[in-house]
Amino acid sequence: MTYCVGVKLDEGLIFASDSRTHAGVDNYARFCKMTVFDRPGERVLVLLSSGGLAATQTVINLLRRRATGETPHIWSVDSLFDVANLVSDAMRDIERRDGPFLESGGLKFNASFILGGQIAGEDMRLFRIYAEGNFIEAGTDTPFLQTGEAKYGKPILDLGVISSATLEDATKCVLVSFDSTMLSNLSVGMPIDLLCYARDSLRVTMKRRFAEGDVYFDALTRQWLEGTRKIFRELPSLQW
Repeated sequence: MTYCVGVKLDEGLIFASDSRTHAGVDNYARFCKMTVFDRPGERVLVLLSSGGLAATQTVINLLRRRATGETPHIWSVDSLFDVANLVSDAMRDIERRDGPFLESGGLKFNASFILGGQIAGEDMRLFRIYAEGNFIEAGTDTPFLQTGEAKYGKPILDLGVISSATLEDATKCVLVSFDSTMLSNLSVGMPIDLLCYARDSLRVTMKRRFAEGDVYFDALTRQWLEGTRKIFRELPSLQW
């Protein structure tokens, strides 16, 4: 399973993904699910991937390969909407090629993405691209998008993420949502890859990975737990 989150704020964008993959209870591995395409001053594109690892890696490699050939490709288009369509085209091409073979083994093509970033001359944008290749875009009323094991972290994001939130506060909320998800589902796990993008900067300056035992992450989750328990103790007593 996977858990990925993309957030669009007035101040910028937040991307986070776990790195646990598995093919059964005794076959766990770690793979980075965040891919960054950036040319400072020109564009920053971030892809978070979920689904079958073979499918998502093939789509990403196809995007890289096409970027060295004829236009249009991820470096030539001037809109994130066009990039989303290029990702969708790559997904459908791979599905047409591999789908029949997967179905013969009782499997389905399974790849979905969160795409976000900014291209010079355009505002920041954030998309959720489904396995079928169609996609939706985040907006003021829906400032975050998730893929994978979303249900355990969504209530926390619903409480704490609004468009006017600061990058710092919303990032804390995103990390707490990962802690909640990992607590409830063992198929989501560390390391967690995090990238924050400041509006109109057109460069990546805030990116880090949280591994097991990370001092900051442990302190954040410990204080969240202690604070939550304190709030419960202070709630009005139930009268019988």
